Amino acid sequence: MHSFGNIMPNTSYIALRNKFIGYGCFNIYQVLMWDPGFDSNNYTRWCRQGLLVRLRRGWFAFPELLKAPDFARYIAGRIYKPSYISLQTALSFYGMIPEAVTDITCVSTLKTAGFENLFGNYTYKSIKPELFFGFELRKIQDGRTIPFATLEKALLDLLYLYPEYNTEYTLLELRLDEDCLENVLDRDRLRKYTELFKSKALSSRMNTLIKAYGL
Repeated sequence: MHSFGNIMPNTSYIALRNKFIGYGCFNIYQVLMWDPGFDSNNYTRWCRQGLLVRLRRGWFAFPELLKAPDFARYIAGRIYKPSYISLQTALSFYGMIPEAVTDITCVSTLKTAGFENLFGNYTYKSIKPELFFGFELRKIQDGRTIPFATLEKALLDLLYLYPEYNTEYTLLELRLDEDCLENVLDRDRLRKYTELFKSKALSSRMNTLIKAYGL
């Protein structure tokens, strides 16, 4: 039997690991469907022993995945869905903002929420169901996919959810990358997405941004 540090896992843990390691992360309902008699006390015990990582209430992953490339981002779309990565995380990924963003920021049709676990800090901002668009599935190294906002939708989500960015001064404070604005941003898509929001306030903020950055 394989040992984990100084812990020798019992047969119940080995069976759970063999079943769910391929899932990436899993929840208690999936476990109960697999084994209706599963002892829920195992979760607390195995987390304490370092054999499991608690992601949020009812969700778990295996600790070896802490080193897996992009796995922290993958979890974001699994533990709170529907959701997709957007806002500061997406804008940093595209090189639109200069800051390195450590927290993982998402939007969701569910209520605003946040979770902290060993993989990182996760923030979810609530949007209306009709605004849940403008993302694509980005493949990561192990073949899994992450729902990820396009550059244009990430920018619009930010302006929509943070109404304080409504003057040239505050928009310039974002320090948006001018090369990215000029050469990467799809202006036709941006215009189309702005219209889909059907928000005069957002349209006004976007016009102010265009003026501020000389687009």
